[in-house]
Amino acid sequence: MKTDSTTRQASTAINEGFIEGGSFLSSILSGTFLGMLADRWLGTEPWLVVIGAIVGSYSGFLKVWQYSKTIGADDES
Repeated sequence: MKTDSTTRQASTAINEGFIEGGSFLSSILSGTFLGMLADRWLGTEPWLVVIGAIVGSYSGFLKVWQYSKTIGADDES
């Protein structure tokens, strides 16, 4: 049985939201940045940036999906 106050629960939820949101955003930005670097190195200007953004978005959505599954598992127990 949890004895956390409502304020503590809200604070924890906000902190977890910022962490997961930052993880999602960093996945997209890192994929885009790596695509941009690869484009400059290989001279394939728009293509690898687009692919990097798509792969980064996919990675971010997977992280959010895994996190949402852990929240559902915590609620059931």
